[in-house]
Amino acid sequence: MALLTSCVNQEDTVIEALSLQNQTETSPTQTVPDTSSTTTPPTSPSAVKLDSSAAISTEALNAIKNPRLKIDLTQSANAALLKVGGYLRSSGIVVAQSAAGVLVAATQTCTHEPKKQVVFNKTEFYCTAHGARFGLTGSPLNTIARTAITVYKVATDGNTVVVY
Repeated sequence: MALLTSCVNQEDTVIEALSLQNQTETSPTQTVPDTSSTTTPPTSPSAVKLDSSAAISTEALNAIKNPRLKIDLTQSANAALLKVGGYLRSSGIVVAQSAAGVLVAATQTCTHEPKKQVVFNKTEFYCTAHGARFGLTGSPLNTIARTAITVYKVATDGNTVVVY
C-alpha cells in the first residue's frame, strides 16, 4: 500500500467516521411517506425541539412560492430532523438540524465532481466521494472543492419544513 501525502493539506484530512443513512428519494413537493400508524414525532431522549424563534406561521409557510421540498415533521419517517445533527436526503437536497437547533439545507451534488454524495456531519456538509467539506453557508472548508455548494432557504412552522 502506498500513500501520497505531499499534496494533502491539514484541512483535507478525513473527519471523524460518518455513516450514511439509507434515505428514500421523493419528488420535490412530496413528503417522505409515513410507515407507522402514529402521526406524532417520537419522544425519545435524543429528540430535540427545533428552535422556535425560527418558526413562522402556517399561513406564511403556505405562501412560499415554488418550494423545492416539503417535509412533514409529524411523520416518524422524518424524525431525524428533530435531532441536532440529524439529516434527511430527498430530491437531491440534504436537510439537517444544526447544532444551534436551526434547519439548514444544501444540494447533494458536490462541486468537486458532480456526484450526489453530500451529507451532513455534525457541523458541516461533507462529500463522501472525496472528502470535500463545506460550511453551513456552502463555502468550502478544505481545498478539495474550490467552489461553494448551493444552499437553500428553509422555513418551518414546527410541523412542516419547506425548502425553497
